[in-house]
Amino acid sequence: MLSKGLIIAFTFGYLALLFAIAYFSEKSARKGKSYASNPYIYALSLAVYCTAWTYYGSVGRAASNGLEFLTIYLGPSLVAPLWWIVMRKIIRISKVQRISSIADFISSRYGKNITLGGVVTLFCLLGILPYTSIQIKAIASTFDILQYAEAAQPFVEIPFYQDTAFFLALGLALFTVLFGARDAEATAQHEGMVMAVAFESVFKLVAFLIVGVFVTYFIFEGFTDIFLQAELRGLDHLFVLQGENNASEWFWMSALSMMAVFFLPRQFQLAVVENTNEKHLDKAMWLFPLYLLLINIFVLPIALGGLVHFQDSVVDADTFVLALPIAYSQDWLALLVYLGGFSAATSMIIVSTIALSNMVSNNLVIPVLLVSDSFKNKFQHELGSIVIWIRRASIFLIIMLAYIYYKQVSAQFSLVSIGLISFVAIAQFAPAILGGIYWKKGSRLGALTGIIAGFIIWFYTLVVPTIVTAGWLPESLMTEGLFGIAALKPYSLLGMQDMTYITHGLFFSLSLNVFLYVLISMVKEQSSKEHNQAIVFVDIFKYSTTLDSSIIWKGQAYLPDLKALLINFLGEPKAEELLKTYTIETGKVLETNSYADPELVNYSERILSGIIGSASARIMVESVVKEEEISMEEVLGILKETQELKTLNLELKQKSKELKKASAELRRMNETLRLNDMLKDEFISTVTHEMKTPITSIRAFSEILMDEDLPEEERKRFLDIIIQETSRMARLIEQVLDLERFDSGRQELQLEKTDIRIVILQAAESMLQVFKEKGLRFDMQLDFEALELTIDEDRIKQVILNLLSNASKFAKSKVEFHGSLKDDELIIQVKDDGKGVPEEEVPYIFDKFFQAKNQTSKKPVGSGLGLAISKKIVEYHGGKIGISQEEGLTCFAFSLPLQESVKEKVIYPKDNE
Repeated sequence: MLSKGLIIAFTFGYLALLFAIAYFSEKSARKGKSYASNPYIYALSLAVYCTAWTYYGSVGRAASNGLEFLTIYLGPSLVAPLWWIVMRKIIRISKVQRISSIADFISSRYGKNITLGGVVTLFCLLGILPYTSIQIKAIASTFDILQYAEAAQPFVEIPFYQDTAFFLALGLALFTVLFGARDAEATAQHEGMVMAVAFESVFKLVAFLIVGVFVTYFIFEGFTDIFLQAELRGLDHLFVLQGENNASEWFWMSALSMMAVFFLPRQFQLAVVENTNEKHLDKAMWLFPLYLLLINIFVLPIALGGLVHFQDSVVDADTFVLALPIAYSQDWLALLVYLGGFSAATSMIIVSTIALSNMVSNNLVIPVLLVSDSFKNKFQHELGSIVIWIRRASIFLIIMLAYIYYKQVSAQFSLVSIGLISFVAIAQFAPAILGGIYWKKGSRLGALTGIIAGFIIWFYTLVVPTIVTAGWLPESLMTEGLFGIAALKPYSLLGMQDMTYITHGLFFSLSLNVFLYVLISMVKEQSSKEHNQAIVFVDIFKYSTTLDSSIIWKGQAYLPDLKALLINFLGEPKAEELLKTYTIETGKVLETNSYADPELVNYSERILSGIIGSASARIMVESVVKEEEISMEEVLGILKETQELKTLNLELKQKSKELKKASAELRRMNETLRLNDMLKDEFISTVTHEMKTPITSIRAFSEILMDEDLPEEERKRFLDIIIQETSRMARLIEQVLDLERFDSGRQELQLEKTDIRIVILQAAESMLQVFKEKGLRFDMQLDFEALELTIDEDRIKQVILNLLSNASKFAKSKVEFHGSLKDDELIIQVKDDGKGVPEEEVPYIFDKFFQAKNQTSKKPVGSGLGLAISKKIVEYHGGKIGISQEEGLTCFAFSLPLQESVKEKVIYPKDNE
């Protein structure tokens, strides 16, 4: 066997490797090169889901329950395609609201409630500490097995100062402190930790595959041989699906694992908090299920191989992965397997501890400290460093508590049994979270009551039996039930005995949780804060870019106090940088010694939320601002006003209806006259400018031609310029005359039957060179082959050219042309991806002279008559023209009516031939 010194050396050498990976990753990130911001690293980090439970426990569960072990991985694989819908929404909410943990997420959704955040944190500790303890158990037991081949269980009786597991736990605590608690911002990315976890995901996968290949192809002669040997020994029931309650068991276990992959603190930390780009989910949705497939390929062969080889000896099935190489004297392979299991356990411990320490500091310790005014006054300039030290102390405390739990309780249970109990605990958060992001009526009291009730049932049905087994409670509780009531037996509530203890506990706890959450939310009215947060969470994609201005807030805040609050936690340079960012993003100027507007208050609270959690941030902001409670009536009133839904009082409106109508009409007419007068003045200025420029050019080049003896080539070039400028003047004059003829009704159209498709193609062809010179992509689609209309060909072509020319001036990269038939009309659409037309200018865009509006100091683009003339031409043909914004494109469209004589002659493209 390998010596203890060698095993310890490799163990701490592996830890040193993790330190090196984390250190150099963070060093590289500080230089601006982030390795962790990569979709493959992101997907690999999510494999922290596969802990020592997967590495060892899956084999143990397969040895006792057969294929049922797959349910733990089937659920996450089936739900992965939904990540773009559910996980993406959770990520967007968390990034916008600067949420750093599950507790903070639930607390923030339900009005940033301190009590709810504290309850969730306590229950997370209760649920995850046992899970963390089994990782320590896996490390300790495999260390002893590697050292003493005959040891089937770790030596739990030895004092802690002689226990290698204790010192390994301290080493992991030190690593977690160094790379998980260095920044006050809980939402800050931990580059080093993510890279270390991604490396461990690869390492444990490679180690497990190697031992799987060894067992399958070196101990046995392939999969067929293993299954045959198992069948000969009566083990075929393990690789065949059984009847009875098997389908129900698979359903509930798969549902449990689906919730676990979303809501386990370590999964939330890596999938949400450490996410740097929502698009990384695209890779994770297929790479994570692939990882689960690979790491489970050899689980059943190893389980069957262990049962076949150790059929006459007592060897814990959880240790088959390590025991088989040892049994065949493969010491170095056993060491590799041990390190693979060590990596699986340590990654879970590190990430879970970071997540739990954030919850403890932000939802338990800091809210208590901030209630004390004396504490805030005494340490107001050290709050940032205090937050960091609270997290560091929490990390050591959590790992030590997990170690104590391992010594006292979990050493007596299998890895899988403890792991599944933790899964059921975390599943209690599912109703509050999923309901919170899709149901606006979900209330704080409903969520709190549901979670507490679910955890009480969880504790009684799943944790109490472990305490009884440990000898701390009487066994009569299991056999007779609470208070001697048979219907209250932990494993058979209400006499239900056809479920396994895990699905039994899950069914009752989650059912009561959901029932109370929905019922109380339906009857309990939300507060204004809850209502605000409900709207933001459910409609996050609508409000994510305008969150601070969308949240309703009523009160008074003094800017210096708000700024001092940020400085206390972030330091002056960082606080100044964030305030500068705010002014750039909003365009607002922050004046010294002035009052802060609600948007800045909300912005500051979000910044603090990323450091101390939403509930604590609410406490700190309330300590420096005078906030007034907003009634639901005020909320509804503000919402109606912001959405332009507020109407005038009916009675007052009735009394002054006619007077207002007359006044409005007079104001409209007066405004129209004023606008027309202003536009004409600006038009005269514009036309004067437009005429002056070509006249100046013509005169200058004519004088040069007269006075200078120029080469023939130069003379031709100057004459070309004179001709072009003359044509420009002629076009401008013709446009003015056109408009005057249309306005006076003297314009006559030369109507004749014309194939409109040919007109369109000719107009488009004349613009192709312009698009090419400007580097614009031109896409054309006509939904008909031939169509004769009675039109003025030149005038319609003029309209099309005007719209295409207009699009070419403002498009960034593309112009689209679409012709179609709808409701006895020909519809022509010209779209471009330019900056668009401001909403307030849309009503005037087709007015004559509009282009010249407010441009007297700058040469306008064109004369401003093209669209006005186009509108007249279309209306003379009995059609309509308009503008709209759709899917980021500006669309000018006009319609021409189809004459009855041509409706039956339309030829459509032969798409189906």
